[in-house]
Amino acid sequence: MPSLFSRIIVIVLDSVGAGALPDAGQYGDEGSDTLGNIARSVGLRLPTLRGLGLDRVVDIGGQVGAEKPRAAIGRMAELSAGKDSVTGHWEMMGIVLDRAFPVFPQGFPRELIDAFEQRIGRGTLGNYAASGTVIIEELGAEHVRTGKPIVYTSADSVFQIAAHEDVIPIEEQYRINNIAFELAVGGYGLGRVIARPFIGEPGRFKRTANRKDFAMTPTAETVMDRLVAAHVPVIAIGKIEDLFAGRGISRAIHTKSDDEGVDVISSEMASTPRGLIFANLVDFDTQYGHRNDPSGYAANLERFDARLKDLLPRLRSDDLMVITADHGNDPTTPSTDHSREHVPLVVTGPKVKAVNLGTRQTFADLGQTVADNFGVGTMKHGTSFLRNLH
Repeated sequence: MPSLFSRIIVIVLDSVGAGALPDAGQYGDEGSDTLGNIARSVGLRLPTLRGLGLDRVVDIGGQVGAEKPRAAIGRMAELSAGKDSVTGHWEMMGIVLDRAFPVFPQGFPRELIDAFEQRIGRGTLGNYAASGTVIIEELGAEHVRTGKPIVYTSADSVFQIAAHEDVIPIEEQYRINNIAFELAVGGYGLGRVIARPFIGEPGRFKRTANRKDFAMTPTAETVMDRLVAAHVPVIAIGKIEDLFAGRGISRAIHTKSDDEGVDVISSEMASTPRGLIFANLVDFDTQYGHRNDPSGYAANLERFDARLKDLLPRLRSDDLMVITADHGNDPTTPSTDHSREHVPLVVTGPKVKAVNLGTRQTFADLGQTVADNFGVGTMKHGTSFLRNLH
């Protein structure tokens, strides 16, 4: 049976949450509402997303329902425990975690740090939970003087290593991150190790686009695995390849900014006739959410909205585009960490009816919809909304 849609284009706006989940209080995130609080704090002008119907899902300011939605609209709740990018993306592709990845808010065990230092032949600095930009300012000068990499974590299950590119060359940084991966992910079950390179002088340090995520291999079969096995192309854009440890991917393109990410999406829409185009736009999270910058976050949303306006007319008659997120990161709250939120679900294309998709009980509904469309079977988790769309 032929697919209803030849291509599905999934764009993940990293951390663009749409209101606290019922259990947000258990994570210290009660009242978090990334989109809504930004709109109330600094204002949002999102004519393209509003026209699709985003204002029916979350309060983005202005008159709600001023125009008839042009997309199928809803939101998704996260069924897995946790609120990190790996968990969110895995759930979108069919994996629901019973237990969250372990976190170390008081820093990593001494035996882990000792083993890491012995393997890399250097001491380390830090080993506490911190904002990446803050810890670089606090310890960057000492790092430059001593050559010791900065190790830190957050409320998420991450082992992060910050180092100056002139002090530890980027390939060496990736090597020591691979060692950390063996120890922290392999030995302690953390979700990710992240290389956080930076440049500049004390007082003017700046993180670079050479960030690299080293994630745990998916613990179960994903929709992407099934697509590749069925010879359906899966194109991974941005950090998607890192989040899935390279599995279930036909071709990967890494990007250095959200703007470049949209350029690549546009290029793949012109050159990939069939399959799943799966993109992550990470600047919302890294540049603005973690830095508690609501004005910058709003400006980036507005830039994406303008780029989306240009993408929509390029959708073919048999295209399906999904705009969603993986968690929240409300920049108006005191926390600089991810927030436990619903995520928006905006589904559009020439064949798509403007229907209310409601609140989906799991991100895995998206994965089951992809699986349903391409005829690769029923996943363990998720309910397809494919038949609601036409």
